Amino acid sequence: MNQPGPPQRNWPAGQAAPGVSLSLAEIALALLAPEEGAGAPATPEAAWLAQRAAAVAAFARDRGLSAESRAGEVRLALAAWQQAPPPDDALLLELSSRYRLSFAESVALALAQACEFTPMVARVLIWLQQPVAETRPTAGLVDTLSGRAGEPNGLVRLAAGAARRHGMLESGPESRPFCEQCLTAPLPLLLALGGHEGLPAGVELDVEDMPALPPSVLDTARRQAAGLMQGGARVLVVRSGQQSEARAVAARVVGALGARAAFITGEPPRGLGPWLWLRGLVPVLPLTMAPGERRRLPSIAGHHGPVLVVCGLDGSIEASGAVVQWRVPMPSSAERITLWRMALGEDADAERLATEHRHAAGRIAELAQAARSASARDGEPLCAGHVARVARAGAGVDLGALAELLPDDIPDDALVLSAEPRLALETMIARCRLRDELAATLGAAARVRYRPGVRALFVGPSGTGKTLAAGWVATRLGLPLYRVDLASVTSKYIGETEKNLAELFARAEHAEVVLLFDEADSLFGKRTDVKDANDRFANQQTNYLLQRIESFEGISILTSNSRARFDAAFTRRLDAIVEFPSPGPEERRALWVAHLGERHRLDIAALNRLAAGCDLAGGHIRNVVLAAAALARQRGTEIDEAALRVPIAAEYRKLGKPVPPGLQPGAGP
Repeated sequence: MNQPGPPQRNWPAGQAAPGVSLSLAEIALALLAPEEGAGAPATPEAAWLAQRAAAVAAFARDRGLSAESRAGEVRLALAAWQQAPPPDDALLLELSSRYRLSFAESVALALAQACEFTPMVARVLIWLQQPVAETRPTAGLVDTLSGRAGEPNGLVRLAAGAARRHGMLESGPESRPFCEQCLTAPLPLLLALGGHEGLPAGVELDVEDMPALPPSVLDTARRQAAGLMQGGARVLVVRSGQQSEARAVAARVVGALGARAAFITGEPPRGLGPWLWLRGLVPVLPLTMAPGERRRLPSIAGHHGPVLVVCGLDGSIEASGAVVQWRVPMPSSAERITLWRMALGEDADAERLATEHRHAAGRIAELAQAARSASARDGEPLCAGHVARVARAGAGVDLGALAELLPDDIPDDALVLSAEPRLALETMIARCRLRDELAATLGAAARVRYRPGVRALFVGPSGTGKTLAAGWVATRLGLPLYRVDLASVTSKYIGETEKNLAELFARAEHAEVVLLFDEADSLFGKRTDVKDANDRFANQQTNYLLQRIESFEGISILTSNSRARFDAAFTRRLDAIVEFPSPGPEERRALWVAHLGERHRLDIAALNRLAAGCDLAGGHIRNVVLAAAALARQRGTEIDEAALRVPIAAEYRKLGKPVPPGLQPGAGP
C-alpha cells in the first residue's frame, strides 16, 4: 500500500551520472542565468543564478562529461538528480515517480516549495518575472524552463497533468491568461515534501491515549485490515454509538495496515491524496447520519488506497466498489473485567463493575479517568465507589441539549409504595443487572434475537411517584438518569425528530445511562388513520420509535397517566409495566411522615386524620409540606396541623376538587 511507482521516464534524456548536490529548483533556474559577458546587470539575483549555472557546469566537468551548451549541462545534472537526488529532494522524486509527473509539473512543485522556504528564490523569481513581479512561479516561467530543458508543451502539461488533477498544483488568478497565472501548492504538501509535520485544514491525526480495546475487537481489526490489503474492498465502515471508541477501532485497523490514521472532517482539502501518501496515512472519515440517510463518500483525488468511515448505527454509505460494514460489539463480561483491571488496577472490584454494568471500552476509559480524579480530590485510594459516584454524576456523558441529567440520589425511605409496585420495581432492577447474559443458559427460542435492553412503562395518576421511582431505580443501579427534553427532540421539519432520537439513543446506549421519557404518550402515542400528509409523517415517526426502542440496548423508562394512550404494538415491546395507583390511607400516612421529617408538631392522631381525610398523592403532599414549611418558618414555629390546612386547600383548588370536611383553613382538630 502506498508504495512508490517505477521511476518515471518522461523527463529530458541525459547521460547517467553520479548524484548531484543541487536541488531540482536550483538546476532548473540555472537555465535562466545570464550568459557570461552578455552585459547582464550586476544584481544579487543575477549573481545567485550565475553561481547555480557554474555549479552545474562544474558538475559536468568533474565527471568528464561533455555538453555543448548550458541546456546540455542541465540535462546531465537532471539525469544525475533522477538517479540520486539530494536528501531534501528524495520525496519529490518519489512523488514524481508515483504520479508520473512531467518535468514541468515536477519543476513547478520544486519552485513552489523553494520560494515558500528560501527567501533568495522568492527574490530571484521577482527579478526574473518582471514586469509581473510575482514571488511565486508563473506557468509561463515553468514553460520556458521546460522548453529549454528539452520538454516542449509545458503549459499543456501544467494545465491538464496529474499534478493539477490531484490538487498538488493550483493556479490563479483566473482573470489572467494561464501563462501569467501563479502556480502554488498546498502548504501541508510542501512541508511533507521536506519531511516536516503540517496538517491540512479539517485533518487531525490519531492520538496516543486511545482507550484500550478488548482482544476480540483487536483480533477482528487485524482481520479487517487483512481484508483491505487483499484488495477485495476499499471502504470499511466502523459503526459504534461512541465516537471515541469508533476512532480507536479505526486507528487499530489502520495500524494493522502499517500506517497511521488521518481523521478528516468536512470536504477533503486539495492535495490530500498525495499528502496522505507522503505521510504514510490512511484517511478516516467521521460522519453523523440520520435514520434512512444515504451518504456517498467524497472522492479523494490522488488516493488509491483504503478508506475508513466511523459513524453511528444509522444511515447507509455508498461508494464505488464494495463497502464492508462492521458494528463494534459490546465487550463480553470477561473482557470488561480485564478492561476494568487495566484501567483501575488489580485491587479494583472489576468483577462487580463488569457484571452489573454494560460499559463499552471507551466508556470504561472515561469513567476510570474521572474516578482517578475523584479519588485524588478526596485523598482516598481509588476504588469502585469512585466509579459509581462519577457514573451517577454523568461524567463523560454528552447528550447535548436532548436530555437533562437528574443527579439526585433517591434513598429507600424516600420512595413510599405499596407492596405490588415495589416488587415490580425490584424485579425490574434484577433484570437490568443481569440483562447482559440473561438468555445465555436458556433455550434456543429465548436466545434467538435476544437484546439486552430493558424497557419499562410507569403508569399512574399524576403525583403517584413515577418520576421519583425512576430516580430510585437509577440510584440502585448506580447509573445516571437523564430526562429526555421533548421540546429539543421533536421538530416540525420532516425527519429531524427521528435524527435527534437516533443521536440520543446511540449516545445513551454506549454511555450506559437510564433514559426517562416523561409524558411519553406525546411521542409514543397511537398511530392514526392516514387522512393527510401530517398523519403519514406522524405515523412514520411512531414506526421509527417502535423499531428503535426495541433495538435499544440500554435502559429506558417511560411515564404516562394512562396506559390506553399507547399503541398496542408498543406495549408488546415493553419488558415491564408498573402500575402506580393512588395511595391508600397507609401509604398516605407514610408519605406524610417521609415528607415532614422529625421537626414538626403533629401527633399521631393528626397524622392519622391527614392520612384518612386528605386523599392526595405523593407529589401533591410534597407541595403541601413545602408550602407549610415556608409559612411556619416565616412565623418562627414548627409545622403544625393548622399550618398545613392553608396549602392543603390551595392544592385541592388546583385539582378542582372540594376540600374534605375538617381540613378547611381555620377548622378545629
